[in-house]
Amino acid sequence: MPNPRLTGLGAGLFASAAMLVVGCLDLLLLDGSPLVYGLLFLPVSALTALWVRAADLVTAPISVPIAFAVGVVPIAGGEGGIGGHTMAVVTALAVQAGWLYGGTLVAGSLTCVRKVRQMGRRQQARAAAQRRPG
Repeated sequence: MPNPRLTGLGAGLFASAAMLVVGCLDLLLLDGSPLVYGLLFLPVSALTALWVRAADLVTAPISVPIAFAVGVVPIAGGEGGIGGHTMAVVTALAVQAGWLYGGTLVAGSLTCVRKVRQMGRRQQARAAAQRRPG
């Protein structure tokens, strides 16, 4: 599995593009199934949290809900111009809030674990540096 290190902006763009592709494919292949869209949102959230670089860990839990909203546009439906489409997107976001919270929780949990491990490694490096004679 590749181990890219994306910037905060890159992670947000990756998640948004991936969810837009998922939404379009879901619309084409499965007629906009919210269940499939939500299930595929979870691994995209995890990959975003794992691939963001350590300096930008805080951006992953922020960018995945935005990506969810970007990707829900194709499957939301709606009729009657821009107002009808906007209301369909808002309704889809409200109805699928569980998936949205779940993906955000996945991204937040993974970034917290990565941050704790990073702090532990720094502390071990500092302790090793203090033990060295010099």
